[in-house]
Amino acid sequence: MLFIRYKFVLSSILLILIFYAGTTFLFSCQNHSNGQKQTVQVKDTLPPPDLSIPGGFSDQQSLFFDSSFVHEFILHYPKWKPYEKEIHGFYQKRNYAYAWYDQQGMIEQAWNLYNKIENIAAEGVNVPLLYEPELHRMMDDTAGIDHHRPDVLLDVMLTSQYFFYAKHIWTGLGKAGMDAIAWDLPRKKMSYEQYLDSLLNMPSSEFMMHEPVYPQYKKLKEQLTIYRRIAGEGGWDTIPMPKKSVRKGDSSLIVTAIRMRLFKTNDLTTSMTNAVFDDALEKAVIHFQKRHGLTEDGVVGKSVIEAMNVRVEKRIEQIIVNMERCRWLPVQLKDEYFVINIPEFKFHAYADDTLKWSMKVVVGKSITETAIFTGIMKYVVFAPYWNVPESILTTEIMPAISKNSRYVENNHMEWVNKSLRQKPGRWNALGKVKFLFPNSHNIYLHDTPSKDLFQRDQRTFSHGCIRVEQPKKLAQYVLRNQPEWTEQRIDSAMNGEKELYVTLKKTYPVFIAYFTSWVDDKGLMNFRKDIYKKDERLLNMIIDRKDKK
Repeated sequence: MLFIRYKFVLSSILLILIFYAGTTFLFSCQNHSNGQKQTVQVKDTLPPPDLSIPGGFSDQQSLFFDSSFVHEFILHYPKWKPYEKEIHGFYQKRNYAYAWYDQQGMIEQAWNLYNKIENIAAEGVNVPLLYEPELHRMMDDTAGIDHHRPDVLLDVMLTSQYFFYAKHIWTGLGKAGMDAIAWDLPRKKMSYEQYLDSLLNMPSSEFMMHEPVYPQYKKLKEQLTIYRRIAGEGGWDTIPMPKKSVRKGDSSLIVTAIRMRLFKTNDLTTSMTNAVFDDALEKAVIHFQKRHGLTEDGVVGKSVIEAMNVRVEKRIEQIIVNMERCRWLPVQLKDEYFVINIPEFKFHAYADDTLKWSMKVVVGKSITETAIFTGIMKYVVFAPYWNVPESILTTEIMPAISKNSRYVENNHMEWVNKSLRQKPGRWNALGKVKFLFPNSHNIYLHDTPSKDLFQRDQRTFSHGCIRVEQPKKLAQYVLRNQPEWTEQRIDSAMNGEKELYVTLKKTYPVFIAYFTSWVDDKGLMNFRKDIYKKDERLLNMIIDRKDKK
């Protein structure tokens, strides 16, 4: 790619110098609207040459080609058939004006797109490019194409490559791919043609700098570069599992290995072979634990060693998979919204894409997974009943009743027709409050009497609903725009004996997502365990790995 850029700079400088010397070029093309040949003369009216090659773009409307060419192009290059509608629509809106040329020849954006296509693997996507040899020949001048003059074949080829890029980078696998892994988040909507129009009107220095993907995508892309560099340097060594936890004050060869491992990922900023577990190393271990969702005590036990020993290649795969997930999210989420990241076991409250606060959550077990979807929080229910789901009633409670005739009474339950429910109170499985965002999955947020579970690193204990660590804080937050709901009144309602529904005047989008790697608001690369085993399946869909495990 350096060669391509170098060649382009030289040719661009030469072109400007030629124009500056007063040379006139004639461009001949056919206007589809009247069938007449149109000649465009470029005069020597350019300013003095700028050797920095700023590459400003002008959306020209004087060079056209015949509309029938798009159909002929698809016939000759049939792999572009799935993109035919987008290609036709794009050029129709442009009145079949060239998109990648102006009066001086090929614009800089064309070279930027070419570099993007050639480096598509850097985006975390390993897909076979369509007509890659042909694109090489056209762009590298081996096909006899003069980049100083509009070439309709290359123009349409570049537009087709753009749609290919947009599909795989900006919009991912599509609905079929999302359905296959039970991902039910709303997919962002965008018009390829409209976005290409906007790109072509941008200054070339901004071309594709603001890709229409969820902001996390760019952060992961930067980390992908870092972790690929680490892999290129040999990754990191496996650390033997110690017989007992290693902590500050200990001295051994394992301490040296831990030190070197943490230096690789910049958790430790200085490289030393010191075998003593000192203060600096303890801080580095805590830093590592924070990034991996482990108890932040500075002690290296089994869970820390296991996380350290995950191969760098596996971490790269995690980043790639989560970049793909970013392509499915809306570009920007305005106003206030909530995100529950299942593998992180965290709830996050955002306002205009700024994190306001977070808390721990408990999510579904592997056999009763919490679904990935979105909803709109509309109601708060204080002192709720727990209406026992049929599945729990059949598999858990009825067997318990058969063993203990007083089970229903002992657990503050009651029969309502043929359904069983638990009465409000401190014993209630939903705690003192629940938060409803109506959905087909019958999932909601709620309090819990089992507070000790929030102290665990891995919190997969529910039947699918999401237990929140700070239910009162969440109730105050969503009701803060309803002044009648004071802290005292909220306390009273939570501890009441009668179920009370409250309709929120302001509703909140709730996104239940599944990210096993992400960059947090402090710029730290985070990894979590793939608790529902979704990463591998998605990876196999986006990467054709011949050496599948």
